[in-house]
Amino acid sequence: MIKKGTKLYSILFNKCPRCHEGDFMVENNVFKLNKAFKMHENCSVCGLKYMIEPSFFYGAMYVNYGLTVALAIITFIISTVGFNLTLVQSFIPIVTVLIVTAPFTLRFSRIIWINLFVGFNPTQRGAKNE
Repeated sequence: MIKKGTKLYSILFNKCPRCHEGDFMVENNVFKLNKAFKMHENCSVCGLKYMIEPSFFYGAMYVNYGLTVALAIITFIISTVGFNLTLVQSFIPIVTVLIVTAPFTLRFSRIIWINLFVGFNPTQRGAKNE
Protein backbone atom coordinates (compact mmCIF):
# COMPACT_ATOMS: atom_id res chain seq x y z
CA MET A 1 0.00 0.00 0.00
CA ILE A 2 2.78 2.44 0.93
CA LYS A 3 5.48 2.08 -1.67
CA LYS A 4 8.98 3.39 -2.18
CA GLY A 5 9.12 6.80 -3.73
CA THR A 6 6.63 8.38 -1.35
CA LYS A 7 7.54 10.61 1.56
CA LEU A 8 5.26 8.52 3.76
CA TYR A 9 7.39 5.44 3.08
CA SER A 10 10.53 7.24 4.22
CA ILE A 11 8.82 8.60 7.33
CA LEU A 12 7.09 5.43 8.48
CA PHE A 13 9.91 3.00 7.74
CA ASN A 14 12.85 5.12 9.00
CA LYS A 15 14.53 5.29 5.59
CA CYS A 16 16.77 7.77 3.83
CA PRO A 17 14.62 10.43 2.11
CA ARG A 18 16.67 10.28 -1.10
CA CYS A 19 17.17 6.56 -1.82
CA HIS A 20 14.65 4.91 0.57
CA GLU A 21 17.19 2.15 1.20
CA GLY A 22 19.48 3.17 4.10
CA ASP A 23 18.26 3.64 7.66
CA PHE A 24 17.85 7.18 8.99
CA MET A 25 18.09 6.41 12.71
CA VAL A 26 20.66 4.03 14.22
CA GLU A 27 18.12 2.13 16.32
CA ASN A 28 14.73 1.09 14.95
CA ASN A 29 13.31 0.32 18.39
CA VAL A 30 11.91 3.57 19.84
CA PHE A 31 11.91 2.22 23.38
CA LYS A 32 15.69 1.74 23.59
CA LEU A 33 16.01 5.28 24.85
CA ASN A 34 19.81 5.32 25.04
CA LYS A 35 20.02 5.00 21.22
CA ALA A 36 16.50 5.95 20.12
CA PHE A 37 17.43 9.46 18.98
CA LYS A 38 20.87 8.77 17.48
CA MET A 39 20.98 9.34 13.73
CA HIS A 40 23.45 8.09 11.16
CA GLU A 41 25.66 10.86 9.79
CA ASN A 42 25.29 9.69 6.18
CA CYS A 43 23.08 7.23 4.35
CA SER A 44 24.83 3.86 4.06
CA VAL A 45 23.50 3.38 0.52
CA CYS A 46 23.52 6.74 -1.30
CA GLY A 47 25.83 8.71 1.00
CA LEU A 48 23.40 11.58 1.66
CA LYS A 49 24.68 13.72 4.51
CA TYR A 50 21.74 13.99 6.92
CA MET A 51 23.00 17.11 8.72
CA ILE A 52 22.60 19.30 5.63
CA GLU A 53 23.89 22.37 7.44
CA PRO A 54 24.88 23.17 11.02
CA SER A 55 21.87 23.09 13.36
CA PHE A 56 19.67 21.82 10.52
CA PHE A 57 17.38 19.83 12.79
CA TYR A 58 16.47 22.81 14.98
CA GLY A 59 13.64 23.31 12.50
CA ALA A 60 12.27 19.92 13.51
CA MET A 61 11.20 21.55 16.76
CA TYR A 62 8.40 23.28 14.85
CA VAL A 63 7.25 19.96 13.41
CA ASN A 64 7.41 18.39 16.88
CA TYR A 65 5.37 21.27 18.28
CA GLY A 66 2.69 20.71 15.65
CA LEU A 67 2.59 16.96 16.31
CA THR A 68 2.30 17.39 20.07
CA VAL A 69 -0.39 20.08 19.79
CA ALA A 70 -2.37 17.81 17.45
CA LEU A 71 -2.04 14.90 19.89
CA ALA A 72 -3.09 17.11 22.80
CA ILE A 73 -6.17 18.38 20.95
CA ILE A 74 -7.19 14.86 19.90
CA THR A 75 -6.72 13.59 23.45
CA PHE A 76 -8.71 16.54 24.82
CA ILE A 77 -11.59 15.90 22.43
CA ILE A 78 -11.65 12.17 23.23
CA SER A 79 -11.49 12.77 26.97
CA THR A 80 -14.19 15.45 27.04
CA VAL A 81 -16.59 14.05 24.44
CA GLY A 82 -15.98 10.34 24.95
CA PHE A 83 -15.45 10.22 28.71
CA ASN A 84 -17.23 13.42 29.82
CA LEU A 85 -14.18 14.71 31.70
CA THR A 86 -13.96 18.34 32.74
CA LEU A 87 -11.25 20.66 31.52
CA VAL A 88 -9.12 20.11 34.61
CA GLN A 89 -9.65 16.33 34.59
CA SER A 90 -8.60 16.10 30.94
CA PHE A 91 -5.08 17.36 31.73
CA ILE A 92 -4.06 13.96 33.17
CA PRO A 93 -4.78 12.02 29.94
CA ILE A 94 -3.21 14.77 27.84
CA VAL A 95 0.04 14.79 29.84
CA THR A 96 0.11 10.97 29.88
CA VAL A 97 -0.33 10.73 26.10
CA LEU A 98 2.34 13.38 25.47
CA ILE A 99 4.86 11.64 27.73
CA VAL A 100 4.21 8.21 26.21
CA THR A 101 4.38 9.47 22.62
CA ALA A 102 7.40 11.78 23.10
CA PRO A 103 9.93 9.29 21.66
CA PHE A 104 7.75 8.83 18.57
CA THR A 105 7.14 12.52 17.97
CA LEU A 106 10.82 13.41 18.38
CA ARG A 107 11.89 10.79 15.83
CA PHE A 108 9.05 11.54 13.41
CA SER A 109 9.70 15.28 13.57
CA ARG A 110 13.31 14.84 12.44
CA ILE A 111 12.49 12.56 9.55
CA ILE A 112 9.52 14.70 8.50
CA TRP A 113 11.77 17.79 8.58
CA ILE A 114 14.44 16.29 6.32
CA ASN A 115 11.76 14.97 3.96
CA LEU A 116 10.59 18.54 3.44
CA PHE A 117 13.97 19.39 1.89
CA VAL A 118 15.18 16.15 0.28
CA GLY A 119 13.18 14.33 -2.37
CA PHE A 120 13.26 10.75 -3.59
CA ASN A 121 15.79 10.25 -6.38
CA PRO A 122 16.22 6.61 -7.44
CA THR A 123 19.18 7.51 -9.67
CA GLN A 124 21.21 8.43 -6.58
CA ARG A 125 21.15 4.89 -5.15
CA GLY A 126 24.67 3.66 -4.71
CA ALA A 127 26.14 6.98 -5.86
CA LYS A 128 27.86 7.70 -2.50
CA ASN A 129 27.89 11.43 -3.04
CA GLU A 130 26.43 14.30 -1.05
